[in-house]
Amino acid sequence: MLSFHEPLEGLKREALKAYDDFTAGLLSRRGIDSAEAAEAFLSPNYDAHIGDPFLILNMRHAAKRIADAVDAQERITVWSDYDCDGIPGGTIMHDFFKKAGANFTNYIPHRHLEGFGLNQIGIQKLADEGTTLIITVDCGIADVEHVAFAQSLGIDVIVTDHHLPRRNADGTEELPPAYAVVDPKQEGETNAYRDFCGGGLAWKLVCAVLAKGFKGRDAIPIGWEKWLLDMAGLSTIADMVPLTGENRVIAKYGLLVMRKSPRIGLQKLCSVARVNQRYITEDDVGFMIAPRVNAASRMGDPRDAFELFTTSDESRADTLAKELEKTNRSRKASGAAVTRAAHERLERKKEENNGELPPVIAMGDPDWRPGLLGLVANSLAEEYERPVFLWGREGSTTAKGSCRAGRKGVSVVELMTLAEDIFVEAGGHAASGGFTLKDDAVFTFEEHLCDAFRKISPISLANRVSMADYAISSADQLSTLLSRTEKLAPFGMDNPKPLFALQGCEVSQVSWFGKGEEHLRVRVTRDDGFNRTDIEAITFFARRDLGKDYERLEIGKPATLLGTLERDTYTRGQPVRMRLIAIA
Repeated sequence: MLSFHEPLEGLKREALKAYDDFTAGLLSRRGIDSAEAAEAFLSPNYDAHIGDPFLILNMRHAAKRIADAVDAQERITVWSDYDCDGIPGGTIMHDFFKKAGANFTNYIPHRHLEGFGLNQIGIQKLADEGTTLIITVDCGIADVEHVAFAQSLGIDVIVTDHHLPRRNADGTEELPPAYAVVDPKQEGETNAYRDFCGGGLAWKLVCAVLAKGFKGRDAIPIGWEKWLLDMAGLSTIADMVPLTGENRVIAKYGLLVMRKSPRIGLQKLCSVARVNQRYITEDDVGFMIAPRVNAASRMGDPRDAFELFTTSDESRADTLAKELEKTNRSRKASGAAVTRAAHERLERKKEENNGELPPVIAMGDPDWRPGLLGLVANSLAEEYERPVFLWGREGSTTAKGSCRAGRKGVSVVELMTLAEDIFVEAGGHAASGGFTLKDDAVFTFEEHLCDAFRKISPISLANRVSMADYAISSADQLSTLLSRTEKLAPFGMDNPKPLFALQGCEVSQVSWFGKGEEHLRVRVTRDDGFNRTDIEAITFFARRDLGKDYERLEIGKPATLLGTLERDTYTRGQPVRMRLIAIA
């Protein structure tokens, strides 16, 4: 039995009287209950809603140090992470320092040889080359010892990060002894908004240095920093930080800049990924662009992705984009090899347990690359229809991994919360997530996760249908609903796409497509007695995401579909279709 949100009434409806019932309901469910908040959410304005960077704790101190270094032509090194947050963030700093005429270089550690964050060998190398200021991007907050080492060599360190600081045994915060720590997650933060990603924070830092001023500042046009929003928006969307507050403004304007960006590397990457740059969306960033950027560090050298975004040579950009595409395919092939190895282990486990497998599959191998395990977990979770947790190692002895829910109604976040004692870090969404295991947990984490699985309430395990935002009636035009929905874009963390229910439709076509026929296309007919309308619904990796629900689809029989609305940009006229999420 489906249940839908009740229409707003009383004071809440009065506060949102400028909007139709559908839009007002969506706003209210996002915690927006005033006309001012609604206007800011639906019409984010750069001038009105981008905050003063100097309100961020230690930002003024950091900006002055950087401005002084630019003036004095000190050797500056930008040390960024190697993922699709750190690389765009490093690109932002590169473009700014190049524009400012600074003496600088970019350092990106090798994922498998150096690991995450700062390291002593790299710092010593930079010191030998004359670096006197290191600026971290998307890393550094936990590198207490390495920052101290850099300071001992006469290198000032400005840490910009958005991860949580370390904690001492007594629970107190332990910050690195840097010249300045710019991290909205630290205690005493003075800015109202604190959910920036690494690239977004790097962009705020550039805004601060521009506002502070330095020799040559007058040669940089006012507002030039807006062109850097293509990278700030890319990292904000790719890193899955909440798309609320200032992040929402960065993401929205970032997409606008991406659509017309002259950055030749972005253009070439869109081309090989078969993304129409003029219409690029948050889904294109999350599913097409970011995986190719991340593939560089997972399978090769992250500097390839960095150089792609920073080069002005069209031929070089074309070569690098094609190389990233090739690397991404190699990542998939390597994932297939890990999948085969996992299958062999599971077959042995079944032999040892009378053909049975535990309710949660949890395994790992020091030789498995963590960056490949999301693909493998997807495959296993789909095949065995249960949660899958896989770990590997990279650049250190830390066991990191990915997990997938494998069946509807199960949340990997809930499982990890119930088994939190075995994790150093854990997070994600209901269907997928990532984690870092404690050193001694690799031997027992399957047992802990199976125990957690048994504690989940029956309703969590039920093949339930989520509460839809809106039930589509025969009088509704899908194009009108989608237009109203698109006003809430870009979608992401804390701003999910609205969920629609299409009840009692007759199934007229069911077909499978894709190389392995893993994707599902459904066509249903809606008849209100006056008009007969065909509606298409699709879903990718249907067996994984729908479980056995797809078996309910029978031609000529009624069905209720739940999903989001989208435009089919590959079909002439871009008709509206449903992206299928559940079948009731």
